[in-house]
Amino acid sequence: MIQAGALRGVRTAGSWLLDFALPPRCPGCGDITPAVDLFCGGCWSTLDFLGGGCDRCGLALAAGVQDLCLECEGSRGPLDRIRAGLAYGEIPRSIAMRLKYGRKIALARTMASTMKRALAELDPEALLVPVPLHRWRLWGRGFNQSVLLARALGRTYDPDLLRRTRATPRLKGLNPAQRRKTVENAFAIRPGAEIRGRSFILVDDVMTTGATAEACARLLRRAGAGSVELLAFARVLK
Repeated sequence: MIQAGALRGVRTAGSWLLDFALPPRCPGCGDITPAVDLFCGGCWSTLDFLGGGCDRCGLALAAGVQDLCLECEGSRGPLDRIRAGLAYGEIPRSIAMRLKYGRKIALARTMASTMKRALAELDPEALLVPVPLHRWRLWGRGFNQSVLLARALGRTYDPDLLRRTRATPRLKGLNPAQRRKTVENAFAIRPGAEIRGRSFILVDDVMTTGATAEACARLLRRAGAGSVELLAFARVLK
């Protein structure tokens, strides 16, 4: 029988050999880094980490404005709070695309690591709910990237609470009004799910106008949700 100490030694040696053969690399440019999920200094310096700002939408506040931006003061949408890890740019776009279309599912852990600070600003008791894909797109891709992100965040999540009941065209190139119309009534709640009075955090990879998340939030609101927030990996800034 192999002793525990010897087994640990074998595992350590195996890990060292694997690290030597496949050293960790920067998710942005592919350069070798000291540890997994770390960005190199050059890529790190180009990332725009989001934080603070308007208590509701998370965007930067104008000078002299506190708590809520003027837009949120004037209107209240279905989302109680919106947060994202990074501003959308070249590197976040590349990472999100490689996850979805390059099937680099390990990048979900990297993405989640940049989202955790933003998650800390949201309801700690809320259930994470991945924004769903239609079954046709899920069959073609093989996974829902939002489910992978929710799992990597390390909080309780429900991958099937929301369902996409209608296939919709890609939203790229559509204006905000067209996006809202396209996703209207495209989602449903799992029959028998307990919604009333509960708090939820929608999880998605990229927020552009928020039309998809707002459609999900309205559905949960109509079912009696106490609060609905949104957490995204990256956000397209105006």
